[in-house]
Amino acid sequence: MTSYEAAGVDIEAGERAVDLMKDKVARSRRPEVVDDPSGFAGLFDASALRGYRRPLLASSTDGVGTKVMIAQRYGKHDTIGIDLVGMVLDDLVVCGAEPLFMTDYIACGKVVPERVAEIVGGVAEGCRLAGAALVGGETAEHPGAMGPDEYDLAGAGTGVVEADAMLGPARVRAGDAVLGLASSGVHSNGYSLVRHVLREASLSLDAVLPELGRPLGEELLEPTRIYSLDCLELARAVDVHAYAHITGGGVESNLSRSLPGHLDAVLDRSSWTPPPVFGVLAQHGGIAQEDMDRTFNLGVGMAAVVAADDADEALRVLAARGLPAWVLGEVVPGEDPGAGRARYR
Repeated sequence: MTSYEAAGVDIEAGERAVDLMKDKVARSRRPEVVDDPSGFAGLFDASALRGYRRPLLASSTDGVGTKVMIAQRYGKHDTIGIDLVGMVLDDLVVCGAEPLFMTDYIACGKVVPERVAEIVGGVAEGCRLAGAALVGGETAEHPGAMGPDEYDLAGAGTGVVEADAMLGPARVRAGDAVLGLASSGVHSNGYSLVRHVLREASLSLDAVLPELGRPLGEELLEPTRIYSLDCLELARAVDVHAYAHITGGGVESNLSRSLPGHLDAVLDRSSWTPPPVFGVLAQHGGIAQEDMDRTFNLGVGMAAVVAADDADEALRVLAARGLPAWVLGEVVPGEDPGAGRARYR
């Protein structure tokens, strides 16, 4: 006689994981969340949008890539969910949208309730930091397709922005200041290259390198900084024209997406010092500066384009919120009309 459990799927373990994560998920609740007694859907009271003149819903979906493999190897699972929220909800705020709610999806080779609860707890904490609600999710057991200690996670988020308040390239003007908002480290991009460096240099995640002062695994699993509330507050306080979430592709590539075709952003590389982890990766991996630039955030997790006269006040607002920031560059007439881009001077 065979059974679902004999095939590798433990329904009771899944139910226990749900019980363990309930309290953590509740911490991300917003007043607009409505309970669905069946538990099949997450409900959000859309009447909260009546105060908008023309509300635009913004949506984003993403994962955390191969950073999950570092978490699995190091046995630390309570922050990878924060990374997921950063990747999803901080994309929404680029257009000025307030994140409202998010759902997550976890696929694993074997449901270990405590591990799943740690992962989802991180997602819930990330949502709390972003001011959004975690309204639902799914955990799927895939025996045979994934090893018992393997998992992957993805998520989707929804936000709202007033149509005439939407930020982006159309608002950017020559003379604007470009601000760099500090990252917390590597965030969630470039981990295929990170893992390649670990292999080639025979670096252990337990190694305490003098440049870092803590185990390499801890450094690489430092959770992604969540910018949503900081960016929303900054847009309320000063004249913000655009944001750029610095993810895969690095500063130049992502900032270029927030520029109109006739303008460039000229950046000053000497205006900041990248966190030591990037020097460690470059040195041990023999990575050229060009590859570092187009793979990692190098310490700039978000860029803000603001009116030049507001730059000082913007830095004051961010400092008061505990977010290090600096003038990274300025917007100038483009070198190649029709192809606005960010570049280092």
